[in-house]
Amino acid sequence: MLVQLLALATFVAVFALAAIRNVNIGLVMFPFAAAIGLGLADMALEDVIGGFPLSILVLLVGVTYFFGIAHSNGTIEWLIDAVISRVGGRDGLFPLVFFLLTAAISAMGAPLGGLVMAPVGMTVAARRGLDPMLMALAMGTGLSAGAFAPTSLFGIITWGTADSAGIDLNPMLLFGLALAMNLVLLAVAHLMFGRRPRPVTEEPAVAGPTGGSGAGREIGGYGQTSLQLKTQATAVRQAVTDGTVAPPTTLQVVTLVAMATLVISVVVIAVTGGEPDIGVLGFALGALLAVIDPAAGKRAMTRIDWGSVLLVGGIITYVGVLKEMGVLDMLGESAAALGTPVLAAFLLCVVAGLISAFASTTGMLAALVPLSLPLISEGGVPGWALICAIGVCASIVDVSPFSTVGATYVATAEAEDRPRLTSLLTRWGLAMVAVGPIALTLLLILPGKVIA
Repeated sequence: MLVQLLALATFVAVFALAAIRNVNIGLVMFPFAAAIGLGLADMALEDVIGGFPLSILVLLVGVTYFFGIAHSNGTIEWLIDAVISRVGGRDGLFPLVFFLLTAAISAMGAPLGGLVMAPVGMTVAARRGLDPMLMALAMGTGLSAGAFAPTSLFGIITWGTADSAGIDLNPMLLFGLALAMNLVLLAVAHLMFGRRPRPVTEEPAVAGPTGGSGAGREIGGYGQTSLQLKTQATAVRQAVTDGTVAPPTTLQVVTLVAMATLVISVVVIAVTGGEPDIGVLGFALGALLAVIDPAAGKRAMTRIDWGSVLLVGGIITYVGVLKEMGVLDMLGESAAALGTPVLAAFLLCVVAGLISAFASTTGMLAALVPLSLPLISEGGVPGWALICAIGVCASIVDVSPFSTVGATYVATAEAEDRPRLTSLLTRWGLAMVAVGPIALTLLLILPGKVIA
């Protein structure tokens, strides 16, 4: 028991240290996994390394490379301009439009790639007299929803972990639940902030994510700089003003067809009961586009989300060592000792939301989803419901200004709006720590337990 507790305490300490020092958690976790495995678990080094999730690596690299090409050849930017230009003067549609746009970009491998919409959304809010809080929440909920698509990081981690543990979880069900929850939150946001009058700004000063709450850090694997974000926000003004967008190039049309092929293939395979290998599809379509346009293929190499690969790989490798040592079985017995499995599930959701509001959501998912497996194996709660609940609870708090997502929304807002936006996003994020677990326990875990 003492050895297992020491291994678990080391896991928590390393996670906290890396988060506080703003170092890639997986990078720090991997050598500790080897040390604990060799020193305390008496494992062979190849067995420790064998716990590295190669299937998830293939998924992340394949998907982010494919969509990296779509960014590099301008297809993503063309889609954004085309959609916004069609809204015209119907200002009430902009929150929903930015929800959908951010969700679509978030679904393209790296959720934080959706932050490229931040300066664009805040510019539109200023020019159209919309409440920046509503726009921030529209983009934040869109980012959270898209992140659980089968083609995106949160969906890959959550579904991949469940699948490797033999838990029946349809990736489209996970995405649908996340989409439904975030649409409800968008509707609530519209009721709360949709009618606030504010003067229209003719020529807003577009701030890049360089000030406040640590928002100057690079955004996910996309490394967008302040100048790049400003440029995109400036470029969208023309589309918003006159509703004109140049037709796509031949290469962009081919890319659009490839994107549609990927999405349709994933949906069809999942609906028919198969297991779509999204990483292989991404590699195949990415290779095709790279052959057509080698320059875009080379530029896309820099957009592969290696940071997330290291983060997820290191954490899951350590969790594999914990499993070998019997730590997960020990946690399952402790959860069963509570006598109320639903209470244990609720507390896991609270922990997921609370820590994710201040630390890495990706890291939290990679850590908590495997650690929830003992509770599932004890038969207390349905696995698919608990894993979905943990994932959504960890994601909907990301608009907190203490996270990269919320901080970016604050930094890209008008200077006079930032204090109010910081205060409101703090309240919203902390409220989600309670609202998410309560809602998903009542609407997902309890009904799932009855059905099971």
